[in-house]
Amino acid sequence: MSIERVRRRRRTPEEARLEVLACARARLLAGGPDSVTLKAVADDLGMTHANLIHHFGSAEGLQSALMGSMVADLSNALDAAIARLRTDEGAPLELINAVFDAFAEGGAGKLAAWIVLKGDLTHLEPVRAAVNGLVEAIRDKLGDPLTASPKQLSSAVLFIALSAFGEALIGPPLRDMLDQDEDASRQVVAGLLPYFLLKAERGE
Repeated sequence: MSIERVRRRRRTPEEARLEVLACARARLLAGGPDSVTLKAVADDLGMTHANLIHHFGSAEGLQSALMGSMVADLSNALDAAIARLRTDEGAPLELINAVFDAFAEGGAGKLAAWIVLKGDLTHLEPVRAAVNGLVEAIRDKLGDPLTASPKQLSSAVLFIALSAFGEALIGPPLRDMLDQDEDASRQVVAGLLPYFLLKAERGE
C-alpha cells in the first residue's frame, strides 16, 4: 500500500480527526476494510495508538466515524447530481456520471458493501432523503407527459444505483474479461435509461 507516512506534528483535535478520516478512507479504497486499523492509520500519520483511541474510542469508533463521513459525502454527491439534472439540458449520461463517480472515486461502492457486511444498515439512513430527491428530480426533468408512479421512477433510480454499485466493486476486471472500454458500463446504463423510463411512462 502506497500511503505516505508523515512525521509527527502538533495538530488541533479537529485537524487530527479530519486527517485520520482521510487516511482511513484512503486505506479503505486501496486495501479494503481489513486495512483500516488503528495501528496502520496511526503509523501512516505519525500518531500514537493512544492518540487515536482518544479521538475515536476504538477501531469500531473509527470505522463508524468513517462510515458517517463517507455517507455524508455520498448524500452530497447525490444532491449535486439532482441539481445538475434539474438545470443541465445534457443527456442522461450526465446523471449517470454523477452517480457512478460517487460510487467509484468517492468510495461509496466499497462503503456500502462494508456496511452491508457489518449488518448495520442504519448508517445508510442519511442517504434516504437524497435518493428520494433523485426520484423527484427525474420526474421534474422529464416533465409532461410522464405519468409514471413514484414506484416506477424509483425503479429507474434502483437500476442506476445497482449498476453503479456493481461497476464500483467488480467493473474493471469484468470489463477487462469482456474487452470493454472504461466507460462501457456508464454508456450502457445511459443508453437504456430512456427506454426504462418510457416503459414506466406507459405503465408497463
